[in-house]
Amino acid sequence: MQKITSCLFFCVIVCAAAQAQKFNGLETGMGNLFRMSDAKTRSVSPENFNGAKGEGGKATTGTGSRASRDLGQGWKVSPSVVIKSKTTFTVAEITGPGSIQHIWMTPTGNWRYSIIRFYWDDETTPSVEVPVGDFFGMGWGKYSPLQSLAVCVNPGSAFNCYWPMPFRKKCKITMENIDDADMVLYYQVDYTLTEVPSDAAYFHAQFNRTNPLPYKQDYVLVDNIKGKGQYVGTYIAYGSKNNGWWGEGEIKFFMDGDTNYPTICGTGTEDYFCGSYDFDTQKKNEAGVEQSNYTEYCTPYAGLHQVIKGDGHYEVAQRFGLYRWHIKDPIRFEKDLKVTIQDLGWRHDGRYLPLQDDIASTVFWYQADPHTPFPKLPSKDQLEVN
Repeated sequence: MQKITSCLFFCVIVCAAAQAQKFNGLETGMGNLFRMSDAKTRSVSPENFNGAKGEGGKATTGTGSRASRDLGQGWKVSPSVVIKSKTTFTVAEITGPGSIQHIWMTPTGNWRYSIIRFYWDDETTPSVEVPVGDFFGMGWGKYSPLQSLAVCVNPGSAFNCYWPMPFRKKCKITMENIDDADMVLYYQVDYTLTEVPSDAAYFHAQFNRTNPLPYKQDYVLVDNIKGKGQYVGTYIAYGSKNNGWWGEGEIKFFMDGDTNYPTICGTGTEDYFCGSYDFDTQKKNEAGVEQSNYTEYCTPYAGLHQVIKGDGHYEVAQRFGLYRWHIKDPIRFEKDLKVTIQDLGWRHDGRYLPLQDDIASTVFWYQADPHTPFPKLPSKDQLEVN
């Protein structure tokens, strides 16, 4: 295991270096870390709500004030915030130009009931609107290790995002707590203040869920992207309602006026997520009999990082978390983009079986704003994982 972990870390470092950009202060890899820049590094957290220079650690009240009562100012007085039930908290509000470089947070409570939103410049509708668990690849509300270039989820329930997010005038990040209970949020938003290139697009992420998917209907990941940009990532929280294999469905990218047939058509769900043959590995049990097993994997660009097996009691469903980042192979579009995936298994006689499963997705892309308004987020009851 140590060797595998070391190899994966080396692979991530090498790939990160290969991805290095040469924008002034907008580095996304190791290849230009040695270069000097006029960019200014700043960070927003509960210890410095506005990221101002020299203003960190000045709090005299906060969630840690009781623990630090013998130590005083500067001793972890305000490490987190409490977001009351049915309220929205402004995580960060930054005046640009600049770029978000890294986000770390550890939200408590139900991750489907905490909605993270990003607003760029002067827009009134969000460019990101996703339950926080799904944004970080944890749509089933249970921790699972995830190691990739864009997103890392580390023990225990530490959410990290490395998508570069440039903005020209302003960035606003909010968290809405739609739960009936209060939540606690530890967070840090690391960013740089710097010039933004004229061809830099804005980061977007959109959530969808259909449960159950109607018979013979394709699942729509996104259908309202208009303008020019590039599609950069897919996360799916897949809940199987049938016995048997579920991942024969083809993903399809309809771009720039495509109607009945797409420009890009995949060959199967496990293929799109850079796996193969049902994600199976053959392993011998204690009796020496070979058995097929789902095999979790994390790579810099794709993975089946979560396999939840039924417990034989109340939690009977099999559930999966899959991600595919188009970092080396962004899907570029000029005018519009629609993305669908089939929910498809096998009948006993060797024919395909259209399935009716529980599918939730978050898709990630960059585009020039303005973007089209997002579909209405599902209600609390429709978001619930049960």
